[in-house]
Amino acid sequence: MDIFELIQTRKSVRKYQNIPVEKNKIEKIMTAAQLAPSWKNGQCWKFIVVSDPDTKKELIRCTNTFNQSWLGKEYAIIVACGDPGKSGKRNNKEYFMVDVAIAMENMVLAATSLGLGTCWIGAFDEIKIKKVLNIPDEFQVVALTPLGYPAKKEGVVGNIARKVAKSKSRKPLDQVYSMNLWEE
Repeated sequence: MDIFELIQTRKSVRKYQNIPVEKNKIEKIMTAAQLAPSWKNGQCWKFIVVSDPDTKKELIRCTNTFNQSWLGKEYAIIVACGDPGKSGKRNNKEYFMVDVAIAMENMVLAATSLGLGTCWIGAFDEIKIKKVLNIPDEFQVVALTPLGYPAKKEGVVGNIARKVAKSKSRKPLDQVYSMNLWEE
């Protein structure tokens, strides 16, 4: 699959089969994250792949106030963290968020290429997650994603989320970029 087909194939998966993901696939996904560019090559990220059922339940509780109740059947939940001290800041912008986001996108695309599903989650209680996973104070939790084999049929929650988010609709290209100067 070429990169453009891969990008078009990727979607947010909210229903999973309850089967293990092979270690070699997890390592390929983590290698994709490892190879991501970062501020001055600081590689400020750390990813925690949580497959232990009890720890996953604790993590899911850290998202319940944000209505992530569909979590639970995936093989693992990946917690993406960044250390602001190992990245940069310019014009009041903290680039550790960008560094981790680039690495996460590499992971998401790698997972898709391996037949796995993901769903970027930004709604969670960071303080609770840090406590559950013993994450050091200097790190910040940037995002979560479930990881697993997509269910054969999309669930009701996924269908509703896709309709509300209009996730398949995209702005026309002439609204996405312009050449040389800003154009409306």
